[in-house]
Amino acid sequence: MIEQISIDGVASYTGGAAVLSELRSVNFIFGANGSGKTTLSRVIAKPETYANCAVSWAGRSPLQCLVYNRDFIEENFTARMRGIFTLGHEDAAVLQAIEDLKKDIDDVSNTIRARKHTLEGPDGNGGKRKELHDLNTNFQEACWKTKLKHEDKFREAFRGVLNSRANFADRMFAEFESNSVDLKSQDDLETRAATIFADVKLRQDRLPDIPGSEIVALEAAAILDKRVVGKEDVSIADMIKRLGNSDWVKQGLGYFHQNGDCCPFCQQTTDDAFRHDLEAYFDETYQRDLDAIAGIATAYDEHSKSIIRQLDAVLLVQSEYLDRPLFEQTAEALRTKLSLNAQHIGRKRAEPSVKIILEGVAATIDTLNAIAAEANQKIDAHNALIDNIVSEREKLISEIWRYIVDEAKLPLEAYKTARLALTNAISGLTTGIAAKERERNEKSARLQELERQVTSVQPTVNAINSLLDSFGFRNFKLATAHEGDRFYTVIRSDGSEARETLSEGEKTFIVFLYFYYLISGSVSESGITTNRIVVIDDPVSSLDSDILFIVSSLIKKLFAKVQEPASTLKQVFVLTHNIYFHKEVAFDPKRSGGERRNFETFWVVRKKDDYSVIEGHLHNPIRTSYEMLWQEVRNENRSMLTIQNTLRRILENYFTILGNMDKDKIIDKFVGQDQQICNSLFSWVNDGSHNAYEDLYLACDSTTVERFLAVFKQVFAVTEQSAHYDMMMAPR
Repeated sequence: MIEQISIDGVASYTGGAAVLSELRSVNFIFGANGSGKTTLSRVIAKPETYANCAVSWAGRSPLQCLVYNRDFIEENFTARMRGIFTLGHEDAAVLQAIEDLKKDIDDVSNTIRARKHTLEGPDGNGGKRKELHDLNTNFQEACWKTKLKHEDKFREAFRGVLNSRANFADRMFAEFESNSVDLKSQDDLETRAATIFADVKLRQDRLPDIPGSEIVALEAAAILDKRVVGKEDVSIADMIKRLGNSDWVKQGLGYFHQNGDCCPFCQQTTDDAFRHDLEAYFDETYQRDLDAIAGIATAYDEHSKSIIRQLDAVLLVQSEYLDRPLFEQTAEALRTKLSLNAQHIGRKRAEPSVKIILEGVAATIDTLNAIAAEANQKIDAHNALIDNIVSEREKLISEIWRYIVDEAKLPLEAYKTARLALTNAISGLTTGIAAKERERNEKSARLQELERQVTSVQPTVNAINSLLDSFGFRNFKLATAHEGDRFYTVIRSDGSEARETLSEGEKTFIVFLYFYYLISGSVSESGITTNRIVVIDDPVSSLDSDILFIVSSLIKKLFAKVQEPASTLKQVFVLTHNIYFHKEVAFDPKRSGGERRNFETFWVVRKKDDYSVIEGHLHNPIRTSYEMLWQEVRNENRSMLTIQNTLRRILENYFTILGNMDKDKIIDKFVGQDQQICNSLFSWVNDGSHNAYEDLYLACDSTTVERFLAVFKQVFAVTEQSAHYDMMMAPR
């Protein structure tokens, strides 16, 4: 069942969380219209839709909620009301099997609840899981004290777990489980730590070599030292050779073709033989040589760029062992040579007949690699030293942790034993709960099958119609619709549709009866024996006194049913604004001294200023409407917005109706200034309760309220009714 309800940030609940706690099987909630009762019923029905509200279930096991409020009326009073399936009486054996299965399911559910209680506590934040959490927390704190004790001397050994209690404790326990190095003394460890941890250096990467073999091979290419000219056995070869202008002729060949075989320089027309000789001079051999030169130019450019990237990479390394000035000077010389050679090769491409000689870079590259090799020898020596230090550091760190865990050996062993016991218990409970939940699911599936064999919607129709007839409602009744007889409709005695012609009271009554029988049934063929809670919100809002008595009698039967251990009804909430209905439904002759019984709670929902509050009571707080008025006066947190009307109603009830004394006679009891105050009091309460007075003339603040409450008391004194005032103001 529900143990606690918290409502906040919805509708009129804006003044902080309103909480109903320590709820029991039967819970009475009284409140005026607009105080927030329906909101409460809606939160119970669908708590997941209200972000700031919470419904806490016993054992954290939610039950089915059946909520009767105006939402239920609107949703269910339709042309076709869903039929209510109930168990029949045709097969006693099946009914007995259903009863036995229901008992088994309840027993299994109780076992699950008990195990969850042991595992997680009543609110999900306790139990064995909480014990394990607390054990780990205490262990972490103890380990942290060890860390603080030795941090100054052994800080480097704790690197990586210095800023986390959990991580430090995990490391300490892991070392306790696995560290088996020889135990050293604290003095020895501190002496070695002062040396090995003093200057922590890192390994350095070796410098890369500068690749040069490919570019050196390109420098030796024969094509660079070759005069690339055309074919010499054509008629114009001698002229070109004599003039030494083959490169110039090659460049002009393109213009010759563009100019329609006319000489681009003298503009004379040439014959076919001249064009043939000119093209034959620059044959395939000539073109292959040009392609070879172009290939060398491309390759030389790529290898040059690769070398420069390597040079830049070396210079980016911040190594103390590199002769940086010498390396930078030599690298700059290499860049210069590469740039000059690129220019020479570019000239060779433009003038193939020219011989070129490239600047040799092999010696320069060798010099750079020699400088890097010398640095690498020193880096290798440095890294060898670091490797040895790393090894010594790792050994020392392991020995320090061995000393630390040996110092805390007994607490560690105690923690290990306790943790093992708790983890085994948690594992066993978790496995057991899962097994019981599978068993419950299997039994529930079997129960649903049995329920389908003996359920029907007709018994509910018969029961409701019988009840209507016994109470004198003979002009309408329920009937099954003609859609598989799974729906109800409201009809007149002649069979015509009656839903639209029912009075508000008749409509409310028949929907309440529908809800009342739904409590023991289901709108499907299964789920009839599901455990559930019931919320009934203002069931007599539009009903007369006769029906009020009928409804209260039916609800009282639910109170008896909820006390039966085998009942599917586990909890009832009754909310109302009607004092007479509340007195009737809450009446219990066995309630001694007004104190509530051990299965019930009483609550009052009221507006404080402009937000709703909920107050719990140890006894039924509702006596009569007159007593309720005095309760508001007694309340120190009284609403300044309603106290006006409260005082007026008390004066009218006691002096005018019961005492037959009008206000003028009461005012006449006063003299002088007191008479003016009394007259002001009567004017104020009537003004505040019947008219929207303007704050310009009267501000309703706490000082005003207290002033007129004092005069209100004097009214009883001057009329010799102080005894009544004292009795009604006495603490309840």
